[in-house]
Parts: sequence; structure tokens; C-alpha cells
Amino acid sequence: MAKTVNYTPEMEAEMRAVYGAANTPYLRNEAVNELAEKFGRKVQSVRQKLVRMGIYEKREYVSKTGEKPESKAAIVGEIANAVGANVEAFDSLAKANKSVLLVLRDAFSAEASD
Repeated sequence: MAKTVNYTPEMEAEMRAVYGAANTPYLRNEAVNELAEKFGRKVQSVRQKLVRMGIYEKREYVSKTGEKPESKAAIVGEIANAVGANVEAFDSLAKANKSVLLVLRDAFSAEASD
């Protein structure tokens, strides 16, 4: 019994060319949609094939404000460094609201730069 081939070598070559030419997350997403439509496949199928081919680039997560998210632990670490304390001493501070932590970090950073 012969194995069914979902993507021919020609299709793979075109996928490499089209997806490889896309240099922004938006263009890569458009390339995946274009390839799916052209080949009559689902978008997820094309994406998975690109992953197996080793060329798919995962979209980077951004917060609601469009910025790369920071962990509360990293913010607490920066606050501890700003006051010259051991990070472990500030472990419970990580339970505070993130917006409060950002205000504290900014206040200590501004104080340190004066």
C-alpha cells in the first residue's frame, strides 16, 4: 500500500520560496494563508508542514499594549537590585499587582539615575 503524499516536492519548494521571502510576522501570516488557498489545504496544515520543514517562525507574543511582556519576577528583581537587596528577600512582592510593581521600578530607577 503506497503512502499518500500531501505535499509534493514542487509544493515544498514553492512553500520555501514564498514563506522564506516574507520578512515580517504580518507577511509570514499572509504567506501561510496564500499557500493554503493555492494548495487547497487548511491553514493549520500548511503551518504544520512549514514546522516540519524547519522554516516556520512562531509569532512573538505581545501584550495588549503591543509591548513584549515582562514577568513580575523580572520586575521584582530589578527593584531588588535598585535598592541593593537580595532578590530572595523580595519574593513576596511578586504577588503584588503588576502595575504597582512597574510604578515602584520606575520610581527606583529614576532615583538611581539622579
